[in-house]
Amino acid sequence: MKDKLNVILREGKNKISKAKTSEDLKLAKSELLGKHGSIALLLKEIPRLEASQRGKFGRSVNNVKDELTVMIEGRENEIAPEFSWALPDFDTTLPGIHPTRGSLHPITQMCYDLNDAFRSMGFEEFQESDITSELYAFDNLNFRPDHPARESMDTFWLAGHDTGGGGDRLCLRPHLTGASVRYLQTNKPPYRFVYPGRVYRNESTDARHERAFFQYEALIVDREFPFSAGHVMIKSVLSKVFGKDVPVRMRVGFFPFVEPGFEIDMGCLVCNGVGCSVCKHIGWIEVMPGGTPHPNVLRAGGLDPVEYTGFYVNIGLDRLVMMRYGVDDVRLFHSADLRFLRQFC
Repeated sequence: MKDKLNVILREGKNKISKAKTSEDLKLAKSELLGKHGSIALLLKEIPRLEASQRGKFGRSVNNVKDELTVMIEGRENEIAPEFSWALPDFDTTLPGIHPTRGSLHPITQMCYDLNDAFRSMGFEEFQESDITSELYAFDNLNFRPDHPARESMDTFWLAGHDTGGGGDRLCLRPHLTGASVRYLQTNKPPYRFVYPGRVYRNESTDARHERAFFQYEALIVDREFPFSAGHVMIKSVLSKVFGKDVPVRMRVGFFPFVEPGFEIDMGCLVCNGVGCSVCKHIGWIEVMPGGTPHPNVLRAGGLDPVEYTGFYVNIGLDRLVMMRYGVDDVRLFHSADLRFLRQFC
């Protein structure tokens, strides 16, 4: 039995060393270590030995098995680099496959560009949960108790938390401004911060509107801040983001949380001011409300409106992206259609 084991070891080493391809090595492995291979047949003969010899011989067989296994693994490593590319159907003259790479969503990239622009002016960044309360979404912002924005036809109220009022009535935030009041309450003046995030409105979608979209709020509160400086800030930020001078105009507008309030428009970059469906053929598109924070909003933030003033804007982030790329339908950016989004890689 010992002689037979030595023969198997000697012939096994010879077969392994002569294997030239993976198929040759696979055949040698099957003949030596397979279910019906030489080692398996030898192990079946152990019960025929005397009891005193079985243990010693069994260990010898296992040692030979281990030695052959190590040799096979070593030979596999030698063969693999040499023959891995020598496949009959592989054309080595073909160019390599360019790896797929990810990229930032264009709205995310616009948000980062605005962050850079405002940071260069000394602004901090603020973030908060998408869920807010009636207290912060409306009460603190000077909305009348009967204001239609409080109704479910405009705001997504959370089931089970949609009764009562104040801090007990919860909703998906319909705008970012309420959380700005929270920032005023938890930090010390003067304030200079931005607040990007997604907001939610229960409204019909079209080329310019979505139910869930992105805003970018900026707020300055200080003892003295001239309104004209706010206009300069807007032009500076838009010019930096778009890499060129962008025409801006301010129209009188009413918003409960600012006094005075303004609609702030930029020249439509989709049509370069000529007129198109995006700008309703007037050459201008509304991108943000703005103005001086209302005295009641400052009071809600714990500030004396006689002592403090400021400037507020809430940028429609999606519309800025439409202007940057000349896209006439905001829904495309929220479609998750990779064919569309790959254009911005």
